[in-house]
Amino acid sequence: MAQTATHTEHQQHPIKLYLVVWGLLFVLSLFSYLVDYLHVQGYLRWTLILLFMVLKAGLIVAIFMHMAWERLALVYAVLLPPILVLVFVAMMVSEANYTLFTRLASFGAAP
Repeated sequence: MAQTATHTEHQQHPIKLYLVVWGLLFVLSLFSYLVDYLHVQGYLRWTLILLFMVLKAGLIVAIFMHMAWERLALVYAVLLPPILVLVFVAMMVSEANYTLFTRLASFGAAP
């Protein structure tokens, strides 16, 4: 009986890739703290904070969780549900604004 040896290959990523990503995460965190340190206010503040947060999360998922090297079906299985949740939340906000508008138009008083 002949035995077949199973050969598994492991994909090795260079350490430089991880160091670059750590550096980018540090820079994005620095920018996030600078938004607070420079007293940026209003919608610009929240836009910048959310942008830096999404960029950091994307780097972590893509590199450290190895999603950049996965099949497209797995990427869709992980990323599509949160995107759909955001779409549904936007739809609910739009409907809430419409409901508030119709109540104010019908009853004339502020809630």
